[in-house]
Amino acid sequence: MDVFLVGAPKAGTTWLSNVLDQHPGISLSEPKEPNFVASHKGTFVRDEMEPDWPKYSEFFSGDGMKMDASVHTFACPIAPGRIKANFPEARFVLCLREPVARTVSHWNMVRSTGEDKENNRSWESFEEAWLDDSLRVDSMYGTSMRNWLEHFDLDRFTIIDSSRMRSEPIEVVREVEGFLGIDEWDYDVKMGRHANSASSNRKTTVVGTIVMFGFSLIPGFVKSPIVKFLQRRDWNIYRLPILSTEEGYVPLVDQHYLTCGEELCEEIALFGSLTGFDHSNWKSQIRGRMGVSSENGSE
Repeated sequence: MDVFLVGAPKAGTTWLSNVLDQHPGISLSEPKEPNFVASHKGTFVRDEMEPDWPKYSEFFSGDGMKMDASVHTFACPIAPGRIKANFPEARFVLCLREPVARTVSHWNMVRSTGEDKENNRSWESFEEAWLDDSLRVDSMYGTSMRNWLEHFDLDRFTIIDSSRMRSEPIEVVREVEGFLGIDEWDYDVKMGRHANSASSNRKTTVVGTIVMFGFSLIPGFVKSPIVKFLQRRDWNIYRLPILSTEEGYVPLVDQHYLTCGEELCEEIALFGSLTGFDHSNWKSQIRGRMGVSSENGSE
């Protein structure tokens, strides 16, 4: 394995993987998130059984640089050791987002699909959901990074603030190309720009649930061209009213920041001290929404 595109759910990894998948020198995993290496198999599922490593190659085709985009890998405590043991030369593209906004978006996504109830959780209240480690863990940037740096040097990582994917997408992919040592490519950066936005903001209907289940049964070699065709045209069939509605979506409000902002400010401060990443914009946004001056907040 050459590259792991990691980070946090709702932090732009789908957009970036869709764009980089256009490069002939990159072989993206199929599916995008095989959830093979880490014990974190999604928001809720945990499985610490040692992977069947010979099967890992089945997720990749072509001769390009192999890239696994399993987003939950970053928060998994045992993933760094496993990767170091099996892929010691791996590099990491780390996509992160202002953590309160990320957490609320993740919470909305889980509620929209009913995944919380499927796993015997009730996330109707954000305050209640925040107490669940299944939601919290993906926003603990500093704690996770400290774990990774026990196994890999900092120069094995490039860190991307997901807000830049909208404001300067070409600059983002050029940075990644330089980090990976691959030639520049003429990308369609609009591809997949809204890849996950519908599932963040809309609640699945009964018909939508059936369609999604049926689509999940389609073999990857058949499904992948269909998905890419839709993404190139920026079509998201999930937005059809028969498949999803806006019912249940909760917009980001100051109360969300008051619930988790203090703890997440500490996490991004730790992350910044470990990596040199400039988290001042995140800190200002969080403190502002909490009604606290950044100068009075913890560094």
